[in-house]
Amino acid sequence: MRNCRLEIEKSLTFSFIHNEPVSIGDLTIIPFIKSHDANDPHSFIVSNNKVRIGVITDIGYACKQVIQHFKLCNAVFLESNYCEQMLENGSYPLLLKRRISSKKGHLSNDQALELFLKHKPESLQLLILSHLSQNNNHPDIVNKLFTQHAGGVKVVIASRHKETELFNIEGNPQLRPKKIIKQLKENKAQLSLFEF
Repeated sequence: MRNCRLEIEKSLTFSFIHNEPVSIGDLTIIPFIKSHDANDPHSFIVSNNKVRIGVITDIGYACKQVIQHFKLCNAVFLESNYCEQMLENGSYPLLLKRRISSKKGHLSNDQALELFLKHKPESLQLLILSHLSQNNNHPDIVNKLFTQHAGGVKVVIASRHKETELFNIEGNPQLRPKKIIKQLKENKAQLSLFEF
């Protein structure tokens, strides 16, 4: 916020803390730390009493926090930024290629697929693959890769040019935000806050 050059009234700004829920109306938002080359990077779980949606983009790799939160989702907006071969053979300078593919960069198609295959919860109904690189990826590549492994999960490739359709997600009323927060706090002892 200090560096964005936007003038925002102080009364409209609110801070948040890793794994501490924030309530907005009927929604609970849980911010969680991730690995990316930004100042204090976070992704988010947005939930009501029945549905949990993950917003997980700009991550260098699926660290423990990402995996832990991914496993709780009914739907996920997940980064699938680049095809490793396209990035390697593309025109970007070597320094930029290294930044993108580093543990503080972005998630490749293969890394996103690995997270999906190894940690897909039974409750997952929708996977929206997002933040595709215009130069180092293609929607057809991502769609083909994930569709063959979908296993009943609806896979959607987010366009950079228009919004997706609306989706109806059926939730699990047994796992409410308070129960999720309790699970996270119980697991906190197992996780170092900055362990990636």
